[in-house]
Amino acid sequence: MLITRFTKFLIGGLASLALVVFLMTGSLRTVNSEPVKVIPITIEKGKQTAVLAGGCFWGTEAVFEHLRGVSDVASGYSGGDAKTVNYEAVSSGRTGHAESIKITYDPAQISYEQILKVYFSVAHDPTQLNRQFPDTGTQYRSAIFFTDGEQQQAAQAYITKLNQSRAFAKPIVTQLAPLKEFYLAEAYHQNFIAHNPNHPYIVAHDLPKLRNLQKQFPELYQK
Repeated sequence: MLITRFTKFLIGGLASLALVVFLMTGSLRTVNSEPVKVIPITIEKGKQTAVLAGGCFWGTEAVFEHLRGVSDVASGYSGGDAKTVNYEAVSSGRTGHAESIKITYDPAQISYEQILKVYFSVAHDPTQLNRQFPDTGTQYRSAIFFTDGEQQQAAQAYITKLNQSRAFAKPIVTQLAPLKEFYLAEAYHQNFIAHNPNHPYIVAHDLPKLRNLQKQFPELYQK
């Protein structure tokens, strides 16, 4: 029987076994019941916030952490309510939440449209409905949680431009929804790639995104 997810955190002695299972299934994720925190969307003067979802937040967080003008990226959950903001519940796909990232950036250095450009071309595949590569479920959906009407219009205009230019062979399925709340994910999810660069899932699915980012956007990329 094909197993597509792990529901237990990988520790020391299981590392080699995890690698074998990964090669068989194509997906390894971790679970922790650690409580999450609500992160207010108020930001310091001169900074703006974008909240995006596009598959596993490990990879999307890492992509945007490497952009010039981005001062902070946090992994979390958006779309559901506070009662179900823990990784195990969200992983069921029945909470309404999507694995999301909150990006804090300086619009004087990087524009919202540039962030959207990276989001659509590097961070994820916007044509995959309720999944991203090996990960399936609504928690991995492509979604933009806009903070105001200006972001909503900009996102819709960018999607329209992509559709008109036939940038993708398949229809874009990215959802646009108003941001109700962003809930910070468990601590071990934050900066996951930096702390776990050799994790099999990261090596297979996320490190290629970082190489692609550096190749496509050398003027925006920062180490």
